[in-house]
Amino acid sequence: MRGRAEIMISIVMPCLDEAQNIISVLEPLQAMRARGHEVILVDGGSRDQTPDLARPLVDLILETTAGRARQMNAGLARARGDIVWFLHADTLAPPDMDCRIMECLEAGGRPWGHCRVRLSGSHPSLRIIETFMNRRSCLTGIATGDQGIFAIRTTLLELGGYDEIPLMEDIALSRRLKKFCGPPLCLSRHLVTSARRWEDHGIWRTVLLMWQLRLAYFLGADPEKLAALYR
Repeated sequence: MRGRAEIMISIVMPCLDEAQNIISVLEPLQAMRARGHEVILVDGGSRDQTPDLARPLVDLILETTAGRARQMNAGLARARGDIVWFLHADTLAPPDMDCRIMECLEAGGRPWGHCRVRLSGSHPSLRIIETFMNRRSCLTGIATGDQGIFAIRTTLLELGGYDEIPLMEDIALSRRLKKFCGPPLCLSRHLVTSARRWEDHGIWRTVLLMWQLRLAYFLGADPEKLAALYR
């Protein structure tokens, strides 16, 4: 890898109707933009003011039909960076995360990795859930999208990017990266991702649903049917 000052990270953020949060999510990324990295927002057809609010805080806005995998592939296709970092629009990143990602890839000798996460919210059960999420991903080598998957851009392109399926696209990509590149690097710094799904639908009910969906996917279930259950 070239000298760190010469390396660009493309931060690809899929979004849909995130006007309430988009400014607070993009503001910590401005220090990274000042260091020469780019932020690509890929809007899936928002009906609110998300693109207008985001425009001054990003380098490029793309518009696609809704579908997180499709949106991230659109961002990947336009990314100019050596590294692509997929960051969800409900996730807050420390303003120095670009430096930590480059250090991790430089020291780790593998072309991909993910961050650890903390869940927003104060319920004690969320602390248990985030601990298990982080341990599980580092032990299994399978990362989820809210853990901020990052990888060398050429590696992602060689593997064809995300499978454009309505659910489990992050699991599918992790499995391919693990198979062809080895297990991920586990970055010790944390992202803070929204706990709204857990809080809105019941914490342990949501955990049980996600376990059931992942097990069904590993056993070969159709992602279309799983997406219907998820919704």
